[in-house]
Amino acid sequence: RISAREASRLDRTPEGELLTDIVVETFGLNGAFLAAGDMLTRDLGLSSARWQVLASADGAERTVADIARRMGLRRQSVQRTVNALLYDGFVVLRSNPNHRRAKLIEPTGKGRSALEETFRRQSEWANAIARDLSTDDLKRAGQLMAAIKARLERRTA
Repeated sequence: RISAREASRLDRTPEGELLTDIVVETFGLNGAFLAAGDMLTRDLGLSSARWQVLASADGAERTVADIARRMGLRRQSVQRTVNALLYDGFVVLRSNPNHRRAKLIEPTGKGRSALEETFRRQSEWANAIARDLSTDDLKRAGQLMAAIKARLERRTA
């Protein structure tokens, strides 16, 4: 008797099996990226989610819905993050000339300072992680991820 997981493998092509392995690794990589981001910014009062939303609002006139679309997240989760950023003084809400109820999110001085420090730390971190990886391998990995993402987006559109 075989498990459901093993049965599903019987239907996969070798390429489908490799893509499944990439998906599993990507989930783990995403978790590792989020944990690293949290460690980089914890003392600044930011989590990975907070600094991603804060960075999305920096230098652009964006609403919660704009940020959610841009990041591929649910509006409600972005709204919770914006509320936390607002409460802690990292952002303010401004009136939106294009929409009466959808406010524009703008980083405060505190938010911009935290972002500047976050980007400085992230640069050091990225350089250290990438130090012994080849430029060609990194480019190919990025291209492959973009191609897979584009196929997923086309299939779900």
